[in-house]
Amino acid sequence: MQEEPVIKLENVSWKYVQADEPALKNISLEIGEGEFVAVMGGNGSGKTSFCRLLNGLIPHSLPGKLTGKVTVDGVDSTETGTARLAEKVGTVFDDPDSQLFTARVFDEAAFALENLLLPPDEIRERVKWALEASGLWEYSDYAPSALSGGQKQRLAIAAAIAMPGKILVLDEPVSQLDPVGAREVLTLLGNLRKRKKLTVVMATDSAEEAAAFADRICLLNNGRLAAFDTPRRVFSDRSLTGENGIQPPQVSEFAFGMAGRGRPLPEFPVNGDEALEAVLRWYGGRK
Repeated sequence: MQEEPVIKLENVSWKYVQADEPALKNISLEIGEGEFVAVMGGNGSGKTSFCRLLNGLIPHSLPGKLTGKVTVDGVDSTETGTARLAEKVGTVFDDPDSQLFTARVFDEAAFALENLLLPPDEIRERVKWALEASGLWEYSDYAPSALSGGQKQRLAIAAAIAMPGKILVLDEPVSQLDPVGAREVLTLLGNLRKRKKLTVVMATDSAEEAAAFADRICLLNNGRLAAFDTPRRVFSDRSLTGENGIQPPQVSEFAFGMAGRGRPLPEFPVNGDEALEAVLRWYGGRK
């Protein structure tokens, strides 16, 4: 028996008030439990609006017109308030400082749980797990302002995963971080998928991030769904990436270059390990 998708969009369109064109146009797709989906596209493609659909900011907190149906973990988002959806969907934005406002790291991770009126023992248990998973338990009594950029973003993620929900939506979570902080956050996301079977939807401009972590890529162009497929199939289609304003990973460009010289690799790579294996197989297969 096939499992029901944890996220389902059916002919969804969204137009902001006073906008000339819809931000999202007739999108239909399904995301399974535990799946990691990277949302990609050029500026103005609709990535942020897509993320807002899943946590209820669209249509409950932003003025505009929504058509179609958005189902998130079994509930219709148009008929479910943002407070109820927050129990199902954790949200992390690009700027962690915009999300952190308490005096202690522990209090930050506990804040939403306290609003749910959960028992104190359960709150402490959930916060301890989330902070340990995020590598921040030893910083429980620190002020969030004392943390590094990567630590602040990991704290925002910890506050989200402490909630009972099984969906995490991230809108370009490492765009403002240095390479060390970005690596911290992305490594955490990879580990959390295994520990909590999270469904992760992450808007990103980085093909390397998508190739390393995503099961599928939701590629948007001017609000329309241009592709919804594996990183290998998306990045190996040069016309698809070019027409939709994304740059394939560097190793994919290397594969294109080899093919252009009449020396195609035995398998199209999307990350460094795959590229190394493909090159070794290519050399091994030469006479």
